[in-house]
Amino acid sequence: MITLAQIGCGYWGPNLLRNFAALPGASVKFVVDRSAERRSYVEKNYPGIQTVAELEPVLRDPAIQAVVIATPARSHFALAERALAAGKHVFVEKPLAMSVDEVDRLDTAARALGLTLMAGHTFLYHPAVLALKQLIDAGELGRIYYLYTQRLNLGVVRSDVNALWNLAPHDVSIANFLLGTPPLAASAHGTAYLQPGIEDVVFANFEYPGDVRASVHVSWLDPNKVRKVTLVGSRRMAVYDDMAENKLTLFDKGLDAPAGPGQALTFDLPLADPRLVYRSGKATTPPVGTAEPLRETARDFLAAITGHRQPRANAVGGRAVVAALEAASRSLAESSRRVAIPAS
Repeated sequence: MITLAQIGCGYWGPNLLRNFAALPGASVKFVVDRSAERRSYVEKNYPGIQTVAELEPVLRDPAIQAVVIATPARSHFALAERALAAGKHVFVEKPLAMSVDEVDRLDTAARALGLTLMAGHTFLYHPAVLALKQLIDAGELGRIYYLYTQRLNLGVVRSDVNALWNLAPHDVSIANFLLGTPPLAASAHGTAYLQPGIEDVVFANFEYPGDVRASVHVSWLDPNKVRKVTLVGSRRMAVYDDMAENKLTLFDKGLDAPAGPGQALTFDLPLADPRLVYRSGKATTPPVGTAEPLRETARDFLAAITGHRQPRANAVGGRAVVAALEAASRSLAESSRRVAIPAS
């Protein structure tokens, strides 16, 4: 049994609390929140959990083995650093921190103390993403050409970070997971319509090894709620749509050169080789599990602690996401120039 404390119970905190409180291997002893309203929410819905306004009593409590951080992104590093220094295992809602330097400092501290440090990249536990990963690794899509993601809605508008840091951590973590590698470079452009200096719509592009491209579109200013990943390969194409009943669809579509699927085309201007074959086969919906991603995320955190192993959403992966977002942010600030991402 792992005894936990959760810091923050605002926008996303209730979801984390619900899942950790429901797991048989966890016991949530404290929730820390400076808002009396949020403490009242916890007391009403979880009468067995103590609420406090300050963190220090939690860090001093030897019964607390792990801390779950669900606070605004810019507070993640300072809170995680304090929790690690107090000897607590730490789960941090995405992003893990706001810079690579901060992530490295947290990772170094966690390793030195033998503690688990986990990033809240929930979509690495989504059954549809896991099914898509299996299809890619099995070669069902052929050579991966590119992917693009859309994470759009009307709100929730933030004032502490822009849409890139608020929404894109999900999509960058998904792209890195599916492609099995972090990006090499980033470029981005965006616009701040509602608040000066805080982009509410961003288009970011990431370059991966093997000439693979990933485009990420995030926005707080869109008429529709969209949560979609489209992946194009030489053999097949796939769409993961989190808003659809069937989360994953596989399309037997593509263009085949005379030399075979995925081979380079020979152009005779103004038209391509007339023997070019257009494939437009059936769309299928592979079976996808029904496990709640957040529940599996919480479960993996506990298992990593008790099993003395790294979780799937570990600090190395969290660092790769932050490095990509740092590079995209630099590009935003420097007229969308291409920014290389240093290897870890």
